[in-house]
Amino acid sequence: MANESGGGILSNNEFLTFTLGNEEYGIDILKVQEIRGYDAVTRIANTPEFIKGVINLRGIIVPIVDMRIKFRLTQISYDQFTVVIILSLGHRIVGIVVDSVSDVLTLKPEQIRPTPELSAALDTRYILGLGTVDERMLILVDIEKLMSSSEMALIAEAV
Repeated sequence: MANESGGGILSNNEFLTFTLGNEEYGIDILKVQEIRGYDAVTRIANTPEFIKGVINLRGIIVPIVDMRIKFRLTQISYDQFTVVIILSLGHRIVGIVVDSVSDVLTLKPEQIRPTPELSAALDTRYILGLGTVDERMLILVDIEKLMSSSEMALIAEAV
């Protein structure tokens, strides 16, 4: 299912799963640098609403994206389960705020379904597919493609 252009389903098929609202998502575990509790961030003027600000992570200034705002979830609250996943994407470090982290799953190719054709109003360019584990359905996100998209512009376009 992997394609030659670098996109598509990953060859290792290991995903860190996390929740946003009632949905469960998966991202390539190899992009994850660390998982931290949510701390206050320094706001930067004139940034999009979904960019919460920046943190200083061992001398590196890291932009923090609230995925709940980015994905337009209505209920956004910060509690003891809220975490920041620190991602290493190309030559850039980016943090994403999620409701909670679940686990790491290895999916077999037959557990990954293609993204369904949905209405034109819904952007599915950043969805690798849908993973199924027992009764769970995971939305598998191409996090690097999402973070390099024109509206995010947090990392240089993926090569």
